[in-house]
Amino acid sequence: MSNVVALDSLLDARRLWRGQPQARPSSRQPTGFPALDAVLPSGGWPEAALSEVLLPLDGIGELVLLWPTLARLTQAGGLVALVAPPYLPFPAAWANAGVRLDRLQVVRAEPRDAAWATEQCLRSAACAAVLCWPQQPDDRTLRRLQLAAETGQCLGLAMRPSSAAAHASPAALRLALEVRPPQLRVLKCRGGNPPARPLPWPLPMGESPAIPDGPHTAVPDRA
Repeated sequence: MSNVVALDSLLDARRLWRGQPQARPSSRQPTGFPALDAVLPSGGWPEAALSEVLLPLDGIGELVLLWPTLARLTQAGGLVALVAPPYLPFPAAWANAGVRLDRLQVVRAEPRDAAWATEQCLRSAACAAVLCWPQQPDDRTLRRLQLAAETGQCLGLAMRPSSAAAHASPAALRLALEVRPPQLRVLKCRGGNPPARPLPWPLPMGESPAIPDGPHTAVPDRA
């Protein structure tokens, strides 16, 4: 039987190297939801990267998840591009959520050109965030979007169907909204392990622009 050597003696004799944990820098892109930030490795959206929000269907409140961030960015003077949104944005809802409409740009593109337009916006360094709805993108397309976000130092946000969870993605963060029961799952987060338990949805908000109540609340959930 081999001899057992105390770990402390090896460290004292400098025969074992002790690595120093390096803390990841905190994100400068909080989501606006403290409960979500608390389970993400950097405490917010991964910067200069592509993040995905996976949906079982449109209009389940997905924009509520993004509005605090988009409002903060536009209020700071940043430009936000919506590339080929599937629905016409409802200006009053975006404005009431705190988004500056003069810093919001809707880019119209045919489905075959939407990925190219998204890549150009991400890479341009002119946008603080780009929101897109890619239609059945392949791995090469997603990698180009991820690289474009890194190159342009831009926050990329992609809305995709829940079925995309069955396939790998180069996105730094993947969130899934579910309706039965209503909850949010972190499927992938760069730099850490996803939490084992889902978060309740909708999430309580922090110090972010309030989402208005009113007769149009069912409309603005669709881009």
